[in-house]
Amino acid sequence: MKRVCRAHIRIVSIALVVVIIGALTGCGSNIEKITLSLWATEAKMSLVDRAMKDFQKIHADEVEIEWQVSKEAEDTCKETVLSNPEGAADIYAFADDQLDELKDAGALLKLDVNPEEALKPFGGSDSTAYESVVRDGAMYAYPESANGYFLYYHKKYFDKKDIRSLERIIQIAGNDNKKVTMDFSSGWYLYSFFQGAGMTLKLDDTGSKNICDWNRKDGTPTGKELAKALLGITTSRGFKSMTDDACVEGVKNGSIIAGINGAWNADTVSACWGLDYGAAKLPTFMVGKKKVQMASFAGYKVVGINAYTKYPEWCRKFVEYFTSKEKQFIEFQETGEVPANQEVADMEEVQKAPAVKALTEQEQYASLQRVGGNYWNAASKFGVTIASGNPDKKDLQELLNKMVKGITK
Repeated sequence: MKRVCRAHIRIVSIALVVVIIGALTGCGSNIEKITLSLWATEAKMSLVDRAMKDFQKIHADEVEIEWQVSKEAEDTCKETVLSNPEGAADIYAFADDQLDELKDAGALLKLDVNPEEALKPFGGSDSTAYESVVRDGAMYAYPESANGYFLYYHKKYFDKKDIRSLERIIQIAGNDNKKVTMDFSSGWYLYSFFQGAGMTLKLDDTGSKNICDWNRKDGTPTGKELAKALLGITTSRGFKSMTDDACVEGVKNGSIIAGINGAWNADTVSACWGLDYGAAKLPTFMVGKKKVQMASFAGYKVVGINAYTKYPEWCRKFVEYFTSKEKQFIEFQETGEVPANQEVADMEEVQKAPAVKALTEQEQYASLQRVGGNYWNAASKFGVTIASGNPDKKDLQELLNKMVKGITK
């Protein structure tokens, strides 16, 4: 029988230990080290910070990420990115109506995913969420939260019958020396009246020019009849046009008891009004003797990836994680924003939220925001004039013509 030398066995054992240690050391040195930049609003900083830490724990054996986080509002993101695409953050959130300009400028990464599969949790290929981020079969962002506006109201002053009519809401507010508010200087809100009245604002087939008939002289109502109705609203004692910030301040100091505003202010209004906090779809308003249901823009806040990023796959994995069911539920709990993820939006706790219920009711009267850039300034100038009561007594048809010329140029 062949005898094996003990010394030889020891040498072999030591060699195996060295090989194992070397292999383990090699694994550690193979962890990828990268730097990623991200833009977020101030309100979401803590949310983002926790998501980054959780993501790092999940992928601790694959990557070590150094995060560079800066503040940037979703509504101004497009201008910031387009001013210097290569210097923009790797990951940024923006309003979905900015997607086409960012994509066309080459600043937005086409995601290497199957849109129908990736967007199943958001309602699938028949949903407005799908429409908001997919172009020509390619996906360019992940939906984060549903974006829209509705009526906030203080239950101490209004019952459910009162909130059906804008005129009634304004009358009650005026009688109590309070105010109802809406921002007439913003085309986002002004759209409600014209669209509700059956007028047209849309992009042409090229996607580069607006089509608008808000100054129409035929049809019911005419543009001039609608403008008269708007003046009746803005000159009422119980109404005042206010920006979002002014509206929130009015809610806090008690001067505002109802207002048309966005879902992003739900937590603030709820905190101020407590059990008296109410929300509902937009009311009707009168044009002459005709009752008109107010319409609205709908949309999404979405998260995209800079086309110039050095790490597209890690960016995609993080964005997918940040907009996951778990993270969107946490975001709803902390910010009150309406989840874009349909699985989260359908949860019982979420459906009980007044803002979610109101947006759901308004959905049938809402359209995705698809207008060219010339719309905003022209609509704002008209809205400011109407909000101030048309102090120079300009002919309403001329004001409408000027606005439409600016919108469609």
